[in-house]
Amino acid sequence: MINRDFNSIIELLQAFPDEQTCIDHLDALRWNGYVVSPFDATSKVYKCTGNKYRCKNTGKYFNVRTGTMFDNTKVPLQKWFLAIWLVTSHKKGISSMQLARDIDVTQKTSWFMLHRIRKCFGIENNHDLDNNVEADETYVGGKNKNRHKSKKVEHSQGRSSKDKTPVVGIVERGGKLNAKKVDNVQNNTLTKEVIGCVKESANLYTDEWIGYRGLDKMYKHSIVHHGNGEYVNGDAHTNTLEGFWSLLKRGIIGIYHFVSKKHLQNYVDEFVFRYNTRQRSEGGRLNYLLSNMCVRTTYRGLIYG
Repeated sequence: MINRDFNSIIELLQAFPDEQTCIDHLDALRWNGYVVSPFDATSKVYKCTGNKYRCKNTGKYFNVRTGTMFDNTKVPLQKWFLAIWLVTSHKKGISSMQLARDIDVTQKTSWFMLHRIRKCFGIENNHDLDNNVEADETYVGGKNKNRHKSKKVEHSQGRSSKDKTPVVGIVERGGKLNAKKVDNVQNNTLTKEVIGCVKESANLYTDEWIGYRGLDKMYKHSIVHHGNGEYVNGDAHTNTLEGFWSLLKRGIIGIYHFVSKKHLQNYVDEFVFRYNTRQRSEGGRLNYLLSNMCVRTTYRGLIYG
């Protein structure tokens, strides 16, 4: 079952018709026959009835959901599997309202489920990049010209982050992509992001923004001058990232409509995850996320954290 692929929702439901089949699948993915206590990894574990286990050293009981995105959930695991399938297979994501209708839960429940899932997407947003690498930045937030007069922000044109949140993207052509929310796009910020994930042997391509100055001391750095209407100069371009920014913004505008600064990184992680797993099958992507499910998210943490 671990390596089984699922090419459609029908096949997914046939593979997991009830709660027990879902539990068995998670058990195999998480422990593969050797159960480890989430309270004390060195402790002996006793198998109990009702899919429970007992940690000998701490005396605490646990199950396969403990310490994962499914911790303390009352929603059936089959609905969770469906939710993960939908959010990972839809190119631009799925809204909490649509998900609530699709799996028959309340909007509040589906919103919480989606955020729990997004917390696991970060596994694909921290790669070392080499070869031909592009770096670029974008801004997430409404356009000032579309705001009511009373809500317009003065001096917010260009690369200002007064009313928008900057996101820096770095991608290896034909490979992985990293994207992070940042406070600004000044030289020290962008340099830190690039050095943090790009190997010195890489060929770096950016636009002419002053935030990238000085990187030629560490990399073979080529520039495309967007300000002069230039979008390709030999191998120098940022078109790979421009395509990703288009997906991100179309998803936010068309599906989510509004994303707060507080949760923006989680949404960016969602789009990065789908981009970086684009070569995987739908079922392979589902199993990959389930294999990295040990991220505990609480409602209080989302609201007040």
